[in-house]
Amino acid sequence: MKKQELFAGLKVVELAGVLAGPAVGMFFAELGATVLKVENPSNNGDVTRSWLLETEEKNKQSGYYSSVNYHKNVLWADLTLQEDIQNVLNHIAQADVVIANFRRSSAQKMGLDADALRKKYPKLIYAQISGYGVNDETPAFDVVLQAEAGFMYMNGEKEGVAVKMPIAIIDILAAHQLKEAILIALYQRSISGQGASLHVSLYNAALASLANQATNYLMGGITPQRMGSLHPNIAPYGETFYSRDGKGIVLAVGNDKQFASLCNCLNLDALSANVLYGTNTERVKNRDGLSVVLANAFAAFESEMLLPLLKKNNVPCGDIRSMPEVLDNESAQKLVLTETLPDGQITKRMATAVFDMY
Repeated sequence: MKKQELFAGLKVVELAGVLAGPAVGMFFAELGATVLKVENPSNNGDVTRSWLLETEEKNKQSGYYSSVNYHKNVLWADLTLQEDIQNVLNHIAQADVVIANFRRSSAQKMGLDADALRKKYPKLIYAQISGYGVNDETPAFDVVLQAEAGFMYMNGEKEGVAVKMPIAIIDILAAHQLKEAILIALYQRSISGQGASLHVSLYNAALASLANQATNYLMGGITPQRMGSLHPNIAPYGETFYSRDGKGIVLAVGNDKQFASLCNCLNLDALSANVLYGTNTERVKNRDGLSVVLANAFAAFESEMLLPLLKKNNVPCGDIRSMPEVLDNESAQKLVLTETLPDGQITKRMATAVFDMY
């Protein structure tokens, strides 16, 4: 079976807007499910339709909206009107999954909450995203969550201000959590015949993704500080150096063998034997001095010569690429999904279901 047919016959009703919920819906659409996206005509639908960049003003659909709304069928429904609610309910009666990000009180008022729908349709999987909890109706925005969950505090240069990541990373993390929950619920339903009520909050998804930074605090009492792209436990890891032609190259040297290979490529063999830099522990302690030496060495090479040399010798590194440089290569182009709208507008986005099946 082709990957694009895995969920053929599955019906998903998407009662969600902006990014997290629609990203979940798009995942299933990519894998062949029929995804019905409900949008309200009285406010021009999903708010991201209006988030047009200056270069997109001629378009009817923004790049932001397009990024997570591929291969979906749109149902325009004003959920203040009982007949439109009934139309949505008719579709839900035939659905396998509902994805929602309504406030609980709003969903209950319309009869579109998990309890009401699961009572009617016990096989239904109701998957809800909230900001802070199913009973907390505080509005949630990605930048606020990045601040409250510690991402901004530890992101940025050492002497700089706190900054957010340039994508709505918390929404994307929550979307992945909800996808996993839905897949588990579908599996369980195949055994029991019963659906499930699922919930993921943006806040919990953010906290769950703190990984080693949270553990460094929980186990060692270390509060992560802003250190740019540097790694608190490894060096040189995250350090960026510039070649003679001005190309930025970032290192991810994780062990002593890799460091020795780096030194050999840079004609600095004596450096790996230096007591200040011979082990990772010492390199972390003395990373400032090490960076000065490496910066001078990188500046003596052209990137076209140095990058292949480093990679050939298994030194983990990469050149810092702009978006055109990222997307204009063959590998990236294979992941671009193109869709032509009824008005002729061509929309493009990156695939989200990027696993391979053999």
